[in-house]
Amino acid sequence: MKLLHIDSSVLGENSASRSLTAAIVARLRAEHPGVEVTHRDLAAQSLPHFTPVLAEGHPCVARNGEILDEFLAADVVVIGAPMYNFTIPTQLKAWIDRVLTAGKTFRYTENGPEGLAGGKRVIIASSRGGIYSQGPAASVDFQETYLKHVFGFIGIHDVEFVRAEGLNLGAEQREAAMTQAHARIEGELRVAA
Repeated sequence: MKLLHIDSSVLGENSASRSLTAAIVARLRAEHPGVEVTHRDLAAQSLPHFTPVLAEGHPCVARNGEILDEFLAADVVVIGAPMYNFTIPTQLKAWIDRVLTAGKTFRYTENGPEGLAGGKRVIIASSRGGIYSQGPAASVDFQETYLKHVFGFIGIHDVEFVRAEGLNLGAEQREAAMTQAHARIEGELRVAA
């Protein structure tokens, strides 16, 4: 099994999503000792914003291909996706822009778009300062709704979220949210490939 581990938080050791992705990858490694893990830290090695008009031989063209190949080779993709300003970090969006590639991960047909990347499993560690899964702020959740749509568009419908939210609502709430998310990783998270 090949696992692609993506982190996008800029908070380093203080990052909730990084803590969660590390725990998810550790659990999957424990259950699948032969798993091959590729880690890409999008904050440490940020990608430039996607520009489709690049000269052949430009370093970005090669990196775009490398990113797409990593994604296509993976059976499982674990993504740390903190909510920044109601959506995902720009560095994660830059990565997604390289993954959604016509002819590789989707194609247009006479019946509309068709996803070509099905058969993968995506686990997203979602971290949020407020509460967006329910209540009045649910209507401005452009993070999880966007990610579900993007991966569904390329044919991946096996998307699971491990969520820690309300992290900025006080120390007690943060601790409770992280404890609950880690308990989910240790208990409910499906580890079978």
